[in-house]
Amino acid sequence: MLKKKTILILSLGIVLGVFMGTCGSVFADRDNNEPSADTDTLPFEDLRTFTEIFGRIKRDYVEPVSDKKLLEDAIRGMLSGLDPHSAYLVADEYQELKEGTTGQFGGLGIEVTMENGFIKVVSPIDDTPAQKAGIRAGDLIVRLDDKPVKGMSLADAVKMMRGEPGSKILLTIVREGEETPLKISIARDIIKVKSVKSRMLEKGYGYVRISSFQSGTGDNLKEAITALKKENKADLKGLVLDLRNNPGGVLNAAVEVSDAFLKSGLIVYTEGRIENSEMRFSAASDDLIDDAPIVVLINAGSASASEIVAGALQDQKRALIMGEKSFGKGSVQTILPTSNGAAVKLTTARYYTPSGRSIQAEGIEPDITLAHVKLESLEKSDFMPVKEADLSGHLQNGKESGKSTDDTANKDKEALEMKDYALSEALNLLKGISIMKK
Repeated sequence: MLKKKTILILSLGIVLGVFMGTCGSVFADRDNNEPSADTDTLPFEDLRTFTEIFGRIKRDYVEPVSDKKLLEDAIRGMLSGLDPHSAYLVADEYQELKEGTTGQFGGLGIEVTMENGFIKVVSPIDDTPAQKAGIRAGDLIVRLDDKPVKGMSLADAVKMMRGEPGSKILLTIVREGEETPLKISIARDIIKVKSVKSRMLEKGYGYVRISSFQSGTGDNLKEAITALKKENKADLKGLVLDLRNNPGGVLNAAVEVSDAFLKSGLIVYTEGRIENSEMRFSAASDDLIDDAPIVVLINAGSASASEIVAGALQDQKRALIMGEKSFGKGSVQTILPTSNGAAVKLTTARYYTPSGRSIQAEGIEPDITLAHVKLESLEKSDFMPVKEADLSGHLQNGKESGKSTDDTANKDKEALEMKDYALSEALNLLKGISIMKK
């Protein structure tokens, strides 16, 4: 009996030390709308229950479990019970997170979250093994090799997906529209993410693709716009900003990208319970493309920082948003390092667009909705309408010069439609805006 009491007292001391050392005054910092007579006291009854369960596990579980593991798992459970994005990061996971924001890390190249106990793909990252293997936004990963995901923490699943470059992992995926699960084998690689890519679509019309928001994305965008202007030998008539399957990233990068196209006004603001969670970001007086029209492409894989940019440009009437409704991650995570080299990723605020819309669980509704379709060309055997040029002995135009150029342009347009229907529609919209301006 004395031994049991000793275990109980020691366990209670450990738990109280952990709670008081790591949480500070969290228990006292309750919602002001919930009056309570004991807001300044620790919930001893609940802690007693915790300690009792802790002792039972130590005594009765089928295998010995260390105090460190039990307490670490308790912290993980405490955070995971809040929302899908709050988490406890041990030292290795914290280091991986920091590497991810700089643009180089090892793994498959997918942004994931938890949903109903399974791993849900927010989006694959461009030019990574996952993207090349055909992983799509919205896929549910149910097995990693032969291990079921159900019951795993997000951190454990991510750790399993990482590994030595060249080593393979088999993902079992449930995909909407597929009757049976898909099995996709992917070879791991060092993921080097180039967050900004650009090219000219046609003379006067530029294209910028941002695959994620990293610490250098704002500067990379400025370089890309400068290069497009130089290639065009003039200012741009319009720009397509592609944020499809962009899982987000660094908040400041999203602000810099939005600021690049806005001359004034609010970009985004955040609200939370603590004072330093309330922030407001406004634009400086410059626009990299001098008021040229912008079409922003988004889809269900556009999340977080992508939604900040889309929401800011939409609310400020600076761009038209085209595509599908975005993911709807409108919460702010603050990384709080701990004394043991680990960190707590804690949701501390919500994002709001300039007009006051909360992105959280709502997403950004596009101004122009595009169905998720893929065009296919008619076979040569299918009936094609007869045109004047097909008639035997038809009268020539008299202006043969330039015909090959027109044919090339038409072929390029058809190729773009077949390869990327949404991008083709965005370009058509920009052309229409340009014509109306004239």
